[in-house]
Amino acid sequence: MLSDVANKADFRFEILYQSKRSRARVGRIITPHGVIETPNFVAVGTNGSLKTLHNHDHEELDIQLMFCNTYHLMVQPGTQLIKESGGLHTFIQRQQPIITDSGGFQVFSLAYGNVAKELKGQGGKKHPPSKMKVTEEGVVFRSYRDGTKIFLSPETSVQAQKDLGADIIIPLDELLPFHVDEATLKASFARTHRWELRSLAEHLKARQNQAMFAVIHGGTDLALRQQSCQLLTKEAFDGFAIGGSLGRDHQELHDTVGGTTSHLPTEKPIHLLGIGDVTSINHCIPFGIDTFDSSYPSKVARHGMILTAKGPLKITRTEHARERIPLEHDCPCPTCKHYTRAYLHHLFKAKEPSAASLATWHNIRFMTRWMSKIRTEILCGLL
Repeated sequence: MLSDVANKADFRFEILYQSKRSRARVGRIITPHGVIETPNFVAVGTNGSLKTLHNHDHEELDIQLMFCNTYHLMVQPGTQLIKESGGLHTFIQRQQPIITDSGGFQVFSLAYGNVAKELKGQGGKKHPPSKMKVTEEGVVFRSYRDGTKIFLSPETSVQAQKDLGADIIIPLDELLPFHVDEATLKASFARTHRWELRSLAEHLKARQNQAMFAVIHGGTDLALRQQSCQLLTKEAFDGFAIGGSLGRDHQELHDTVGGTTSHLPTEKPIHLLGIGDVTSINHCIPFGIDTFDSSYPSKVARHGMILTAKGPLKITRTEHARERIPLEHDCPCPTCKHYTRAYLHHLFKAKEPSAASLATWHNIRFMTRWMSKIRTEILCGLL
C-alpha cells in the first residue's frame, strides 16, 4: 500500500510525471497518515462522516483524502473534546489523511443563505446584520444549534484545527458571493489576505506536523487573482487552494481556474475548493489541479442520481424498474457486485434508508475510479 510509505512522515509533494500537452501532472502528496495519489477526488464528510457511509469503509472505496468541516465540529461536539479523544483521526476512526477548512465557508452561508447559488451569482439577499458581524479581528456569529455567540478569528480557527489534528489545514478567509460590488470585493480581498497571514503566523508557532494551504481569492477578476498569487506565494504555505466565487457557469470557472494556476508554483500541490462534478474536473485537470473536493457525488446519490461513465442515471425512473443488471457492469463497488438496478429502484421507491447508502457507495467509488483513469491518461500522454 502507498499509505505505508508515509507512515509518520512529514508533509511533502512529489511530481511523478509532468504532461507535455498541458499543466496536468501525476504526483503524490505524502502526509503523516498516508499518501494521496494526484490528481484525486476528496470526499466531503462535514461532521466527520460521509453521509450514509461508515468510516471503516473508506479504504475499500479508495478515499485517500477526506474533507471535514471545522465550523460544524466546533459547534458539535467541540474541538476540545475531539482533542481529548486523541484528535480527529482517532475520534472518527479514520487512518488515512484528513483536510479541514477554516469554518469561513459556513459563516458565509449564515449571511447569504444558499452558498452554492450565491457563488454562481444566482441572487440572494444578505440576512439581518445580527446574524453575523465581520471586523478586522474576525467574525462573530451564532451557533445554528442553540444561538450561542461564537467568535472566529484567524487565530481561533487555526487553534481549532490544531485540536482536530488534520493533515492539511486552511487559513481563515471571507467568502463572498458573485454579485457583490467592486468596492466590497476589494475590501474583503485585502482583509482576507491579512487574515491568511495571521493564520499562517499562528500555524508556524507550532506546526504539529500539519500542512497549511493558502486560499487564492479575487472572484472572477483575473488581475486580483494574480495579485493574490503574488502575495501568497511569497509566504511559507505548503500548498494552494483556489477559493471564492469561481463564476456563474463552466466557462467562467475554466477562465478563472486557468488564469489562477498560471501564476502558482508548480512544485506545490493545488486544490480546487468545492468543485467535484465530472465535467468541471475534466476541464480543470489540464490547468494543473491536483485535488478536488465536493459533496456533489454523495448528495445526488441520496436523491437517486447515479454517476456512470455514460453520464448520470436517475434510478427512480420507471425504465429501471425491471433492469436486472448492475448500475455499471465494470464497477467493483459492493452495490454493483451484489444488487441490480431494479432492486435499487425498488429501495428508493419504498424510501428505504439503504437506498441512499448503496447509491453513495457507488458514486464515491465511481469518482475514485474516474480519478485513477485520469491519472492513467496523463501518464499515457493523452491529457
